Amino acid sequence: MATTSASPVLIRSDKLLLGGAAALCVLSGVAHYGSWTAVLAFVVSAAAVAVLASVVGLSVEQLGDRFGPGATGVLQSALGNLPELFICIFALKAGLVDVVRAALVGSILANLLLVLGLAFLVGGLRNGTQQLGSERARTIVVLMLLSVTAMAIPSIAHEVHSPAGAHEVPFSVIVSVVLLVLFGLSLPFSLRREPGGATDFEGEPPRWPVALAIGMLALAGVLAAFVSDWFVSALEPAMSSLNISQAFAGLVIVAIAGNAVENVVGVQLAARGQSEYAFSVILNSPLQIALVLAPVLVLVSQVFGLASLTLVFGPMLVVALVLSILLAALIAIDGESTWLEGATLIALYAVIATSFWWG
Repeated sequence: MATTSASPVLIRSDKLLLGGAAALCVLSGVAHYGSWTAVLAFVVSAAAVAVLASVVGLSVEQLGDRFGPGATGVLQSALGNLPELFICIFALKAGLVDVVRAALVGSILANLLLVLGLAFLVGGLRNGTQQLGSERARTIVVLMLLSVTAMAIPSIAHEVHSPAGAHEVPFSVIVSVVLLVLFGLSLPFSLRREPGGATDFEGEPPRWPVALAIGMLALAGVLAAFVSDWFVSALEPAMSSLNISQAFAGLVIVAIAGNAVENVVGVQLAARGQSEYAFSVILNSPLQIALVLAPVLVLVSQVFGLASLTLVFGPMLVVALVLSILLAALIAIDGESTWLEGATLIALYAVIATSFWWG
């Protein structure tokens, strides 16, 4: 007891992360308002976005189990997607609709293939075969499958030239409202505790007081808004300089930078042998992208007069999305994972990312 209460509020790794975040935010501002090259400004702002996402993850982690593991997981995913929300809003303001569409799909793919694959690979190599079969994890996979299917229907209607395909804006708005209602209905299950359940987090007790954790969350959110604006300002000229397509920039660069929380936290949990909790944390993010982020961006683009975003995605994006969620569902039904399955998921992500290099 005495040892726990005497533990420092900020340990060395906390100070390094917070100091690095502050330094990168300052550099991003200097790059934006100074005469830095577009590529260098883009790299610095992308690093700042990723580090700010990590600060969000650390802050939520320091809230510990005060709200229960379910609520903490939902909060972590929601706030972890905050930088990506800002990036997408500023990208829509700049007219980069293809970047936003690719970023939404890319975020789901990055979590389902890259981050989940890394968790399986690292966790499998360190701990052997991992068990995934909790009720919460299975429910998340089912919701993911349903929400991704709903997201894909406007695209299918457009491709087959159905009557609904001619009304993609109102159709997308209706689907977005339905998905948001589904998210609201799923909250009671996501937030309830599982006493003694396998998904309970068993990490170190939080070092930060609640006020500090919430304050850091608020500060990271404000800084993310500024840095995201600078990131998008440098994005288009950087794409031209590096000859990167909008599809690849959204699918890979924006998606990975905006999902740094899940990249770090999920792999760390798997490495500690907490595979079921890692599975739930990693899948909560793409679930919220499908149920919340994408619908909110559709509605925001219409209400505030930004470049119009609909849920009509290109055929390649839809196929990659559906195949990825089916693979995740198959792994969840099996109830366990191996390091080789993780390596396969990473390889598939590399193939899909490469296919969009040329646009």
